[in-house]
Amino acid sequence: MDLIFFDLDGTLLNESSVISPFTKETLGLLKDKNIAFTVATGRTMLSARTILQGHDFDLPQIYTNGVTIWDPLNSQLTLENLLTTAEIEMVVDTTLRQGVTPFVHAIDPSNHFIYHAAPQHRVERELIATHYAGTEAKLLPLEVLPKDSQVTNISMIGSEADITNIWRSVNYHPNLVTYSGPAIEGESYRWMDIHHCLASKGAAVNTLKKQLGASNIICFGDGDNDLSMFQLADESYAPQNAREEVKEAASAVIGHNHKDGIAHFLRERFAL
Repeated sequence: MDLIFFDLDGTLLNESSVISPFTKETLGLLKDKNIAFTVATGRTMLSARTILQGHDFDLPQIYTNGVTIWDPLNSQLTLENLLTTAEIEMVVDTTLRQGVTPFVHAIDPSNHFIYHAAPQHRVERELIATHYAGTEAKLLPLEVLPKDSQVTNISMIGSEADITNIWRSVNYHPNLVTYSGPAIEGESYRWMDIHHCLASKGAAVNTLKKQLGASNIICFGDGDNDLSMFQLADESYAPQNAREEVKEAASAVIGHNHKDGIAHFLRERFAL
């Protein structure tokens, strides 16, 4: 059984951060041939839900770089390697000292919560108003975060200098891992996401491989958070726009995500 895992941003999604009509048609052709596929993304369930809606992703899905696995058919949520109270406090204190607002993501089977301090910059206020406020998440003050919350990750956005300083402090914590990249809000801003170091796409892919009885794992990704699943995949493919270390680790480099590189590859690979 072939089982395909798609990263989203920079991989399956196009320059508008959506699944293009051509890619959607290709996914339908995969389904017609009974070729199994799902997603393995750094996004939270919350931010990916509208993107995947209507695209027949009915197998268990990997979110937050492996912290969360969601089975849509059984409405089953699996959480692994959540952040501890001490780890949360360390990240929050470091972030606030740098003048950046932390967004603490917590989840239960029926709700997604985002706890945050008062926004300190325009880009943070716009993130709340244009993105978070339009989702199903419950936005709450950071000071009411319960001690027993199931915190999956902490995200933030800020200037490159501020995010780099936070990275220097947090990245050396033995239990934490950080991922960062340019923000869509402008070249002068970067986003960063922090979660427990034991969580990874690779570990979650291995879990689903066993659960679904797959014999051939095929992975697509463009970022350093995809390397863990590349290491265990039977086939791994990086789009032309991927980071150099990801392309070097891949079985092959395929077309650019802005040009439906994955869809064109799949049609040839599976004779769709």
